[in-house]
Amino acid sequence: MKRTTLAASAALALAWAAQANAQANELTLCWAAWDPANALVELSKDFEAQSGIKMKFEFVPWPNFADRILNELNSGGQLCDLLIGDSQWIGGAAENGWYVKLNDFFDKEGISMDDFAPATVYAYSTWPKGTPNYYALPAMGDANGWFYRKDWFNRDDIKAAYKEATRQDLREPQSQKELLQIAQFFQGREIDGKTVYGASIFTERGSEGITMGATGALYAWGFKYENTPGSYDMEGAVNSPEAVEALEFYKELYKTATPPGYDNAYMEQSLDAFKSGQVAMAMNWFAFFPGLYADPNVGGDKIDFFVNPPQNVAASTLGGQGISVVANTDNMDGALAYIKWFADPEVQKKWWAAGGYSCHKAVLEDPNFVNTAPFAGDFLEAMNGVQDFWQEPAYAQLLLAMQARLHNYIVADQGTAKEALDGLIADWTEVFQDEGKL
Repeated sequence: MKRTTLAASAALALAWAAQANAQANELTLCWAAWDPANALVELSKDFEAQSGIKMKFEFVPWPNFADRILNELNSGGQLCDLLIGDSQWIGGAAENGWYVKLNDFFDKEGISMDDFAPATVYAYSTWPKGTPNYYALPAMGDANGWFYRKDWFNRDDIKAAYKEATRQDLREPQSQKELLQIAQFFQGREIDGKTVYGASIFTERGSEGITMGATGALYAWGFKYENTPGSYDMEGAVNSPEAVEALEFYKELYKTATPPGYDNAYMEQSLDAFKSGQVAMAMNWFAFFPGLYADPNVGGDKIDFFVNPPQNVAASTLGGQGISVVANTDNMDGALAYIKWFADPEVQKKWWAAGGYSCHKAVLEDPNFVNTAPFAGDFLEAMNGVQDFWQEPAYAQLLLAMQARLHNYIVADQGTAKEALDGLIADWTEVFQDEGKL
């Protein structure tokens, strides 16, 4: 009986050891479920071959991504060893101890943040902002850009009609106001027997959509979150005359130049409207542009791309993410090995070729980079003028407040633009007071 018990204990110990060894030889990377994630799966096969570590992936649909992963981090779960998380999470993740601070590792391995585009280091890696404290490696550069039906813009009948209506030539819009004029021209127009509309934009209320869309206009007019960075002095910045005009513009774009029933649209709906031939122009993240260009119905020579047009300034809404090591991983060595592998310039070149948006200067500063894709030059231009939402630990509360204020004004016709922005300052002031920052 004793021998049997000892044998059983030994077998159990071996099973535990085997399980621990298996965990040491695998990593789970968490991200959103979209085309770049699929590209990373293929790219990571090289890491598996070189390291002997098996990669597993947990990809969450965008509408559920923040809630699912932030709840996982906040509860101390061990689902993710590596996480490609949104730029806005960096403050909370650093202050709550969810991410590993990577400075010592970068120094040891000779990984320099000077090798990455400055805007991506600032946005995706640093906390406090702009300090040399790194909690992520820039992984996926992104910005909100535009694409349009090049084949429609090039038709002689459409060009003549636009010239007659506006006394101007039809072209890629050079300003926000010209974008509105073009969108209104196409609104309700019949092309090849089908009624089409001007533009698909972001109006979604539930997560981040309308904020990510409207800030494209706000930033282009010169919107600022603070008068002095780090001071939280929002009066006269958030509700400036330029911000009011920009918000009025975005509402007019929504009301006069979008498809019917387009009151809760984000990434998927914008893509669907364009791919189904409903709209002349659409906004969306550069991450989707490779797939759009390859689309058999609206891609190829039927599509072209442009950076978010300026109005008072050249600016684009920042997207994209950094890759971080989750602090409670049970495979720290493996997770750091993946970061080292991913930081390699040759891997970064393969990442761009696969459909990911590298932030590495070895890729972006290659003289031939602008020729590698029809949207490559626009991507470079956009990333030179990106601006981002608050990255404060309380960003979720700040974002929900902006979502509500913008949607209520733009979509639900409640109040004026000035009242919406004044109310937003009041909301944000309360959050920062609760945080002890005001």
